Amino acid sequence: MTEKKKIVILGAGESGAGAAVLAKKEGFDVFVSDMSQIKPKYKELLDSHGIEWEEGHHSEERILAADEVIKSPGIPQKAPIILKIKEKEINIISEIEFAGRYTHSKMICITGSNGKTTTTSLIYHIFKAAGYDAGLAGNIGRSLALQVAEEPHEYYIIELSSFQLDNMYDFRANIAILLNITPDHLDAYDYNMQNYVDAKMRIIQNQESDDAFIYWNEDPIIKRELEKYDIRSVQCPFSLLKEHGSIGYIEQGQYKIEYPTPFNMEQEELSLTGRHNIYNSLAAGIASNIAGIKKDVIRESLGNFPGVEHRLEKVCRVRGVSYINDSKATNVDACWYALESMTTPTVLIIGGKDKGNDYSPIIPLVKEKCRAIVYLGADNSKLHATFDQLGIPTRDTHSMRQCVDACYALAEPGDTVLLSPCCASFDLFKNMEDRGEQFKTLVRAL
Repeated sequence: MTEKKKIVILGAGESGAGAAVLAKKEGFDVFVSDMSQIKPKYKELLDSHGIEWEEGHHSEERILAADEVIKSPGIPQKAPIILKIKEKEINIISEIEFAGRYTHSKMICITGSNGKTTTTSLIYHIFKAAGYDAGLAGNIGRSLALQVAEEPHEYYIIELSSFQLDNMYDFRANIAILLNITPDHLDAYDYNMQNYVDAKMRIIQNQESDDAFIYWNEDPIIKRELEKYDIRSVQCPFSLLKEHGSIGYIEQGQYKIEYPTPFNMEQEELSLTGRHNIYNSLAAGIASNIAGIKKDVIRESLGNFPGVEHRLEKVCRVRGVSYINDSKATNVDACWYALESMTTPTVLIIGGKDKGNDYSPIIPLVKEKCRAIVYLGADNSKLHATFDQLGIPTRDTHSMRQCVDACYALAEPGDTVLLSPCCASFDLFKNMEDRGEQFKTLVRAL
């Protein structure tokens, strides 16, 4: 009898615990190690499948005896244990890569610096409305590996971050969507933009001639990168206006798709507003059209999609002031899109854990749209250095309570208070959801 192959899983969150269940089902010797405390629900899941785990430390000897390591996307590539694993030349893969080995389902994969969650959620909304057997996975939804193990679907709609793509090698996206590439997570890529770009472009690796690649035709970085690749899949570019080669665009107030069959609807009927959401709606519509979903279902679903929490989410109006939660705007480009969509004087909340941000792209919009800026972070010095010189009123805050109080004092009837931070949330909050929830709770209590 041959000895079982040893798989070690680092990180026991949604992706790690799911990967462990699938690995156990497929007959591997499985061990899970997490430097942090493991949430009770994941301990229960691992225990119920008889999977051994540890928390609060890494047993190096055991980890370095693995045949293969599955790394959770949140663990940095330069973490000491990862460097030791690489030194021993043990293969490191992502949960998505591992899950892909055990399913022949169709994979619709979405990446980009901005708009991933909205586009992924919208495609899932359309597929479910059409009665398709679809699972939601990746950065949102349930672990792909767990679904493959226990609740297989015919289609998977998967939101992929650059960190997941980093450790994907043989995985194949049947429909790959690349929404845009702008600076993000540069702190994790040696402050080298090309390293981050290369990670995003991995979404098209392994695509075949019967697959589709949907991308934004006006993105200068994507345009430049495409010249480097021998793309085998069908290219399906989209743009705001009809550009050379675009098969999805807006023309005379009509939302139009040309491939694989013609589709159109009134732009006014789209439920998502703002320029960035036109791109998201085009990408989702093209993917759904390629998947053979009926035109009336696509039209109805694009018109009734409720949107995504923490993404330009209307919270409430207090004394004539609108409060909007855009906590998902964790980079400068996302904030740019949010500001661009503002139609009233705006009190902008920015700040958090800076990822090597260059704030200069939003300065013209800040000058044009903002009545005031409220800084929200443990260290706001870079924000002061960038924005104080604009002559717009600013406030310095270090908690959500201080921040909301400052906004309440600064905003006038008819204004909008916009939480669109440009930064990660880990300096003052557990995550971006926690930041958004605290904002909503305090605003509703005004």
